[in-house]
Amino acid sequence: MWEYTDKVLDHFKNPRNVGAIENPDGVGEVGSLACGDALKLTFKLDKDERISDAKFQTFGCASAIASSSAITEIIKGMTIDEAAAVTNQDIADFLGGLPEQKMHCSVMGREALEVAIANYRTGETSKKILEGKVVCTCFGVTEEEIEKVVREGTLTTVEQVTNYCKAGGGCGGCKRDIEAIIERLRKEREAASRKKMPRKMSNLEKIRLIEETMEREIRPALQRDGGDLELVDVVGDRVIISFRGMCAQCKVAPFTMKDVVEAKLKEFVSESISVEEEKV
Repeated sequence: MWEYTDKVLDHFKNPRNVGAIENPDGVGEVGSLACGDALKLTFKLDKDERISDAKFQTFGCASAIASSSAITEIIKGMTIDEAAAVTNQDIADFLGGLPEQKMHCSVMGREALEVAIANYRTGETSKKILEGKVVCTCFGVTEEEIEKVVREGTLTTVEQVTNYCKAGGGCGGCKRDIEAIIERLRKEREAASRKKMPRKMSNLEKIRLIEETMEREIRPALQRDGGDLELVDVVGDRVIISFRGMCAQCKVAPFTMKDVVEAKLKEFVSESISVEEEKV
């Protein structure tokens, strides 16, 4: 049984804007019944070119229905450019969060919106057409789609990718290809971080870079195991942290501090950094 928020359950049991708009300005259709989820999104613009109405028709689970209902509520009143900036995370946040295994439902909502906007702007097909190399043949997921969810969600495992876009959730034959994509994008992020790294940073710049690195490279791994950490202080090149959750009680915390936290901060911030735990 999935752990759903009250807002997810509300939008599942009482979905908003169900149906289809007559003579819509934009139509987006994604997914397929064969894959288990399908969504059709339509919207209408007012005289000020803002989305005055949006409706959906979907086939899927509770999360799919709730995500579809949420996206129609989110985009009402927006301009096309504002709607184009909506992400799948915005949908999940609007619902108070989704189980990670159901994040693909929010991605489907975002994709339907993208197709509908493209349909409005170009008049081209209202259905999603696969472009580029198909990596997951079971669910028809392309390399470009996998790259997008990995970048947007800072995903680090094949399991996470499956949760976000279903790739790898069928026969499993594409898992090595997905791992290769994840590794390639990780190296790209590292190279970009090194390129952006200033030769001489102010203390404020250093703290910001430390916080960004912890959020992107360290905390997700700890949180998956029920742990976390907090930045307590930065004194010169000394970074003082405090472990939280399961990490606070873990016997291998000292090794995690050196082999994970300090190693990542040395890699992305400065070779001279040392990490120590707050003494209570």
